[in-house]
Amino acid sequence: MDASSIVSQTIAWTVEYAWIVQSFGVVLTTLVAGAVVRRTVMHMVERAKATPNLVDDALIVALQGPARGLIWIIGLASAVYIAGDQTDAIVFDALPAVRNVGVVWMLTWFLLRFARGYENNYIAKQKTRDDLTDLTFVHAIGKLARASIAITAALVALQTFGVSIAGLLAFGGMGGIAVGLAAQDLLANVFGGVTIYLDRPFSVGDWIRSPDQEIEGTVEEIGWRRTLIRTFDKRPLYVPNASFTKISVENPSRMSHRRIEETIGVRYDDIDRVPIILEKIRDYLIGSAHIDDSQTLMVNFNQFGPSSLDFFVYCFTHTTVWTKYHEVKEEVLLHISEIITSHGAEIAFPTRTLHVAGDVHMSSPPADRS
Repeated sequence: MDASSIVSQTIAWTVEYAWIVQSFGVVLTTLVAGAVVRRTVMHMVERAKATPNLVDDALIVALQGPARGLIWIIGLASAVYIAGDQTDAIVFDALPAVRNVGVVWMLTWFLLRFARGYENNYIAKQKTRDDLTDLTFVHAIGKLARASIAITAALVALQTFGVSIAGLLAFGGMGGIAVGLAAQDLLANVFGGVTIYLDRPFSVGDWIRSPDQEIEGTVEEIGWRRTLIRTFDKRPLYVPNASFTKISVENPSRMSHRRIEETIGVRYDDIDRVPIILEKIRDYLIGSAHIDDSQTLMVNFNQFGPSSLDFFVYCFTHTTVWTKYHEVKEEVLLHISEIITSHGAEIAFPTRTLHVAGDVHMSSPPADRS
């Protein structure tokens, strides 16, 4: 065999099996690209952790797995495509659909990891600030986001495989109407829960009450259908969420101050001491560390009562804690009592004076004749 024959056979072999070399080159390139992406993402993660921004932390960490997976899907799909050109096997016809589904899955995985990561980072940051007022809302938004991502990914995957989602959407619309008619109360409660999550009139741990219904206690759980409230006698109260769209709700946990409003009476005999008593009480409240003098503060003579000279005390405490408020109120009332007695006056109690017209003669009792 001469040299020309060897060269021509080598060329023919190279042409015939060039796809193997190409496939090997694609796989090798995929390996290198995957390693480069891995190291790059790890470096970006370290830099992202040094910033206070929560979004970049969750975004970069979410890229770690899906970025390499996307490189491998594209690389392997390209290698298989090269091999598929050398054969007429029908199995290779499904390659584009499988590749597209793989890409959709990687994107879905990335979005799910990002949603979960941001939720966890936000909650961890709130815990460091001792502020978990939005915890329930964050969980709800996270669940909604992940459910939306999963449903959208499933519909895109079905469309990729040639399944028409128009029929599914139409069927879902008809089914939604039927379900809506059969479960009106359930849907009303679900939408009531969404309203609570969006408006946030209260959060877990808040003390709430309703003047419209006998609802009062501490919120322990906000679910999709009902809210669990622990009453002050420690009984669980389950309230359908739809109820909160029809009633007014007070949230004392979000008060800025607590009010002291009391009417106190002194004797009519002490009328000349009333001005100085009121002045001393006013000075005491202004100087008290427990009273906020930037809010309305009033100590004024109010009325001539049936058996007392009445004045009222109106002020606001700094604290909003229920137990601490009553300690402050007790201290204020006892100090007011001390001010009254220190000026020779007395707190009045109900009395009645009887006036008789004319002279009154008292006759002596008859002598005992026994």
